[in-house]
Amino acid sequence: MTDLGGPGDPRVRRPGDGPEAVASQIADAVESLTALWSVAAQDASLRLSLHQLRALRTVQAAPGLNLTALADGLDIGLPTASRLCDRLAAAGLLERAPHPDTRREVQLWLTPHGQNVLCDIADRRAQALTAALAAMQPAERAALSRGLRAFLTARATMPPDGDGPGDR
Repeated sequence: MTDLGGPGDPRVRRPGDGPEAVASQIADAVESLTALWSVAAQDASLRLSLHQLRALRTVQAAPGLNLTALADGLDIGLPTASRLCDRLAAAGLLERAPHPDTRREVQLWLTPHGQNVLCDIADRRAQALTAALAAMQPAERAALSRGLRAFLTARATMPPDGDGPGDR
């Protein structure tokens, strides 16, 4: 016999299960994850600012992009992006090369050293995250994994403006 509406009914909402409460919990988790990410990045062999790291990751994701595309991707001004690239190039992490078809345009590429630094940071972040997940019970990790998959599936079905069925 099914106990509809009883304590065993998975459809029953408890306080803290609503979208607003869960959104707040996710925001807290993201802040904690961001702090974990930041500490792992700062422990790397070369310390990078958040902007420098984002710039390197953007170039890594789109090798050969130009300065304008980098500035747009980082949502910063062109002069700021240029100075950022100057610092990264001086550190041996990024190189500028003339575009083969357009003389006025330069392409941005990670140097092997830049690739190694990003790999080191990614490894440190993975280790820190693995340690945090290892502190959880197996059932908690499984529930987190299921919840994250469900979140990504739900997010993928939403319109680009973020308005879901219950947002209006």
